[in-house]
Amino acid sequence: MNAPSSPVDVSSVVQRLGLDGVEAVMEIGFDTDVDAALRTAVIEAVGELLDEDSDEIVGAVLLWCRAEDGDLVDLLLDARDPLADDGVVWLLTPKAGKPGHIEPADVEEASALAGLKSTKTLNASPDWVASRMVVARR
Repeated sequence: MNAPSSPVDVSSVVQRLGLDGVEAVMEIGFDTDVDAALRTAVIEAVGELLDEDSDEIVGAVLLWCRAEDGDLVDLLLDARDPLADDGVVWLLTPKAGKPGHIEPADVEEASALAGLKSTKTLNASPDWVASRMVVARR
């Protein structure tokens, strides 16, 4: 796990993720390599994170995803399933040069195939990039 003293201001990142006031947040893809400081800040902002086995409708999904985690389209579809109509998926992927990095073009292609539209990307921590996705309106 990464040290809690992450140089990125995690409270600022949580605000930029727009998670303040979100009723329920699900976390998918948790592993020992996630950014502990970011995850702790999210939990402090929203309370408990629901795990992927929950059947609740959620306002946001945090999807930690690495290249070796499987088919990105399938993972994004799994993240989309529990979303409320106005919910968002935050896809967290390792930054370029880090193990498990996923190319931005692959993220864009997979999100489109999963019926999601990427609306913004931000540096979530020293090792992770967050891509905000919403359900694409047809």
